[in-house]
Amino acid sequence: MGIEDEYLDVLQNIEFAILTEYRSDRSALAMPACNTIAARIGYYEPEVRQRNPPQLRISQTSRKIFDAVKEVCEFRLGRIAVEEDPPEPISPDEVVTCLKRIRKSIERWTKSGGRQGYLSFVSQYIL
Repeated sequence: MGIEDEYLDVLQNIEFAILTEYRSDRSALAMPACNTIAARIGYYEPEVRQRNPPQLRISQTSRKIFDAVKEVCEFRLGRIAVEEDPPEPISPDEVVTCLKRIRKSIERWTKSGGRQGYLSFVSQYIL
């Protein structure tokens, strides 16, 4: 079973957060999203290894995406309480796996579709 099959809902949640920020600021490009995902990976990988995350310096545009993705990740980790039926929490290692898959997708679609290739691709599937 592939990552897309096992974690489709998590991937869609994260991509929705990225796309929402892109739609609110059309100047956002796929590469800042890729850098933001890399920063998020850098935030959760030390947690998997039981270490402290590094201090990050990211642009204002990237900060919006970074915070939106963090909120989704924290929700999926079960760290943000919700009133209604929450999904089963996943581990930080699973979050990293999902973030790495999204980073790979961003790189692929940016290479084949240009600076907004990934964002255009994902826009087809997320309303």
